[in-house]
Amino acid sequence: MQFRIFPPFASLLGLVLTLLCAVPASAQLFETKATQAFMIDADTGTVLFAKDPDKPIPPASMAKLMTMEMVFNAIKSKRMTLDDTFVVSENAWRTGGAPSGTSTMFAKLKSEVRVEDLIQGVTVQAANDGCIVLAEGMAGSEANFAAQMTDRARQLGLSKSTFANSTGLPADGQQTTMRELTMLALHLWRDYPEFFHYYGQPDFTWNKIAQRNRNPLIAMGIEADGFVAGASEQAGFGLVGTVSHNGTRVIAALSGLANDRERSEEARKLLDWGSRSFQKTEIFAKDEVVGEAQVFGGAKSGLALKAKGPVDIFLPIANRDKLTARIVYQGPVSAPVEEGQPVGELRVWIGDTLSQQTPLYAAESVKVGTLPQRALDAAKELAVGWLRRKHL
Repeated sequence: MQFRIFPPFASLLGLVLTLLCAVPASAQLFETKATQAFMIDADTGTVLFAKDPDKPIPPASMAKLMTMEMVFNAIKSKRMTLDDTFVVSENAWRTGGAPSGTSTMFAKLKSEVRVEDLIQGVTVQAANDGCIVLAEGMAGSEANFAAQMTDRARQLGLSKSTFANSTGLPADGQQTTMRELTMLALHLWRDYPEFFHYYGQPDFTWNKIAQRNRNPLIAMGIEADGFVAGASEQAGFGLVGTVSHNGTRVIAALSGLANDRERSEEARKLLDWGSRSFQKTEIFAKDEVVGEAQVFGGAKSGLALKAKGPVDIFLPIANRDKLTARIVYQGPVSAPVEEGQPVGELRVWIGDTLSQQTPLYAAESVKVGTLPQRALDAAKELAVGWLRRKHL
């Protein structure tokens, strides 16, 4: 594997030019008490912060994001409507309703509840009875619905998230990660804009009972409008949140906090930092050459590389020296090479967080070289190829 940085790029950003021995910076730009955290820019998916984001933990109420994805998807595909009604079973009432002592919308036993009211009960009040009523109404049983949740998670590319119920209440085998919760939240915001507003409601009154949004960020005045808070004995207090500030939306998930106060403060600080501390900058225009790859057995020794379109990068407004970038490819690239052929990617680190990965393609075609050219390349590879392989 080869690592290259095109000199103008290095000059523009003040990056350190390195080859095989390059390593990203060894410190984060932000510190949090959360044991796991992950944050992205919503428009581009750029990773702004990561701390042990792939460790599986119990999701607690954050599992309700997957429940709502199932509901929103059913409505969008016209398998269900907001005006459909479902009956409150004894199981839903006892497990998630008033007798349960958990977060609830106080749906009455054997009553019929509109889907839209159930959605608001779940998104605003994290209502466990609302989740179970939806699960039983849509799949016949909560167990069937949970299996469908896991299947749907795999379809969305969430390989580690496994669900045993619709509520996130403790259950064996139920798990998720901060990265996957963040990507699920991004999916909800991006694919269901007609339903996203439910998460930002400050309160919801139903059945003559008024309750405030259980997401503590909503009442903070920090331009937060989603998503959900949760807590479990094993993973501590967690939250999936999003804020939009001056045209920049960030989405983050964090877990492992000691109490609800620490959760609120750490989530606020992380999202505020993410929405204010980066500047989106175009570093390469469409069709502009990003760098060069080494060619083996070709009519020329170097191959120009470019992205499919413009390359934007999120620069830290402060600590720009913490940003590093490399062009990474399997090489040298064997000739012949066709223009447009995938070759590698541009990888950008912010601190020790891999922030962006942009695919790179051949900007030109390179034909097979003459016999002397190929012999020379073979001799070079024999002489130095072992050194490159040693560093892989």
